[in-house]
Parts: sequence; structure tokens; C-alpha cells
Amino acid sequence: MALLAAAPAWAQDIRIATYHAAFDRKGPGLLLRDLLERPAEDAAAVAIIAAARPDVLLLTDFDWDADGAAMAALVDRLAQAGLDLPYHYAPQPNTGLPTGVDIDGDGRSDGARDAQGYGRFTGQGGMALLSRWPLDLQGTTDLTALLWRDLPGSRIAPGDPAAAVQRLSSSGHWIVPVQAPHPFVLLCYHATPPVFDGPEDRNGRRNADETALWRLLLDGALPWPAPAAPVVVIGNANLDPERGEGLRTEMAALLAHPRLRDPAPAGPMGTATVDWPQPRPGPMRVSYVLPDAALTVAGSGIVWDDAASAHKLVWLDIRPGP
Repeated sequence: MALLAAAPAWAQDIRIATYHAAFDRKGPGLLLRDLLERPAEDAAAVAIIAAARPDVLLLTDFDWDADGAAMAALVDRLAQAGLDLPYHYAPQPNTGLPTGVDIDGDGRSDGARDAQGYGRFTGQGGMALLSRWPLDLQGTTDLTALLWRDLPGSRIAPGDPAAAVQRLSSSGHWIVPVQAPHPFVLLCYHATPPVFDGPEDRNGRRNADETALWRLLLDGALPWPAPAAPVVVIGNANLDPERGEGLRTEMAALLAHPRLRDPAPAGPMGTATVDWPQPRPGPMRVSYVLPDAALTVAGSGIVWDDAASAHKLVWLDIRPGP
């Protein structure tokens, strides 16, 4: 394990992290089974999280269940490892949620690629937010049901087979106030990969629009007002501003937004947060923690450990003040 700083040295510092660890399984209930009965399955990911000691953690590949049982099991595992994150939020994601439409043109409408977001079952590979401090759930806004076509400037193609029902979020978009000693608001998401389609580039266009939603929110171009408190954009955008097949200019625009700052945390492969097998696509920056320009960045880094996932945990220490 490398590039893992000690926990924040000042009481006012807050460590925020996102991690695309493989807390997903091939069927419902299997993650809960493994967390309870097969601790070795996720031991490496649990150890990485516990060692990083985040105050707030967004997981972007975590199987959802209606009772939150798997998340409760993970909270217990982390507590046993010395990390107490008792507050959590994980509404039903779009992953695996049926659309009833044959989106991929294979003659069926019940496949994983026909769902609102790719998934073999409802909730596969969703998101989970864990926190040391209470989350203002009454003040939370969940944009997960927003239709893709309803995003201003939407890149959805004319005649898209699922235009009437297709949601923008492949997993979810959440606006979550964190009641920390110095409150802030998380803008959480996990976008679809901009590949695995054809020349129509449906996934690429949708991926870019999932990031565009936050830019539009911060620009005041959506029906929902931008939060007045400092914001932190966090999650797996599946989009590198310089490499890959995605519409990179959209990620570059968010990184350059005047409301945000880019701490550009670095690891052994620069700012890359994942290393996919060569020759393509190789190391890329796809996971982000982007703080408000009104916040001070006290430290940042990428935990480069190959034991748990090709994706790496990205962390950021913030404190009040620019």
C-alpha cells in the first residue's frame, strides 16, 4: 500500500474519499453473504478503507438491497477494523432497474444492458455513502429519476428507443448535506463507461451528460438551486480529461469550473486512479474528489494497492477557508 497519509493532523480537517472497490456480486444477497460469512472475500478492500481513515466515504460499486443489510454489514466490518462510519445513505440506484425497452437491439427487453443502468439485477453495483457525521437526509436531493431527455442541452439522440423512460443517471446523482463541524454538501455520482457500444456512441454521450449535470447545477441552469454551502463533487466519472474514448471536454469543463478547484492528487502513475490492462486503455483518471474553491486543500492522495481492485481509493483533506 502506498501514498497513504496519516489521518488529518488538525481537528478541523476532514478527510473525504471515494473508492470504486468491487463490492458487487453476480446475484442479489451474495454481497451480504460474503460480508457476513466469507470475510476473506473483501478483506483487502476493508483494510484499505480502514487504513485510509476517511471521515466520509463514497463507494461506487456496491450492491444495493432494500433493507440496507449489506451496508450495515460493511459498517460493522469497518468498525471492527477501527473505523466508525455510523451514518449512511444508499437509496435505490438505477443499476439493473428494468426499462421494459430493448435498448441494445438484441430482441429482448430484460437484459442487463436494457436496464436504466447496467446491472444483472436491481441494485447491482450501486452507490453507498458512509459518514462519521450525520447526513441531512431531509435536506438531501436525489436526482436519480431525472430523465436524460430533460437535461438542458441533453446529448440523447433523436429517436432513441428509450427516450420516454431513460433516466440520465446510470447509478445515481445525489446532493447530500453533511453535518460536519464545518458543513458542506456532497455531489455524488457514478457515470456509465463511455464504451461498450457502437458508432452511435450512446454510452459516450450519456457518460458526458452525467458529468454535465453537475456543471449545469453549479451554473444555476437547473430547476434545483446550487447549494450555498461549500460543495464537493465526488465519485467515479468514468471519464479522463485527456485520455480515452469519452467526450473529454466535458470533464475538462468541470475541472475548470470557477466554483471548484482540482487538487490533482497523484500516485505512482501520476493522477491516474485506475490501471486497466495494456495496451488499452491503460492508466486513466476516472475517480474524483473536487472541493469547492472556498475550501482549503490540506492534503490529497491516491492509495495505489493492487490487492483489492484495479481502481484506487482517492482521498482529500479539506478545511474551511480558501
